[in-house]
Amino acid sequence: MSDLDSTTPRVFLIRHGETEWTKNGRYTGTTELELTPKGVEQVTQTGSQLIGPGRLIDPARIARVWVSPRRRTQQTFRHLFQPPGWHKGTVDERLVSYTEELAEWDYGDYEGLKVAEIRSARKARGLDQRREWVIWEDGCEGGESAQQVTDRLDGLIGRIRELQGPYMDGSKAVDVVLVSHGLVLRAFVKRWLNYSLSTPLPMMLSPGAIGILSYKNHDINEPGFYIGMSLP
Repeated sequence: MSDLDSTTPRVFLIRHGETEWTKNGRYTGTTELELTPKGVEQVTQTGSQLIGPGRLIDPARIARVWVSPRRRTQQTFRHLFQPPGWHKGTVDERLVSYTEELAEWDYGDYEGLKVAEIRSARKARGLDQRREWVIWEDGCEGGESAQQVTDRLDGLIGRIRELQGPYMDGSKAVDVVLVSHGLVLRAFVKRWLNYSLSTPLPMMLSPGAIGILSYKNHDINEPGFYIGMSLP
């Protein structure tokens, strides 16, 4: 990417900070959990270093913010954009929407379980004899399928591209921020790149971390992701 790509609209993916279930690897979908003290510290430090005028995420360049309605993501948003010492209203509240489109994958019967526990229980019932259960292909019993997650993310991606498409030349600042959850944000990356959720694409996104999506060559039809970028 060229050094001009900072003018190309970007989508910032922010995962919520640590919770008790994040620490032990339990699937956390609809369960409402608070951030741990470490989780609060993670996002507060991220905000103080990377968010603000002239920084990686400049509130003046943000056109929309979408936030999952779960408690842990709302906490994360508040700590990121209104940390101690900042004036309230750093981001215009009229730009912020709380939407189930960014809620974590609905794990249904697998809520609160670990991957090994799910696979063991399924095999005990005679399932998955030829291969192990994979959420990207098999979805969750009593919860969402991969297609359902795809459909809701595609709707949001479509609206983001409608917002950003006219300004690929940087003539207007239309950066977007998404505050959400680990698995659904990885699903979002796959759909941004026009990959099916079953496409192998190993990704990691630490609690409180920020990922960045954009477009190659200032072209709305060439979505891409940053594997690294220089800071302002």
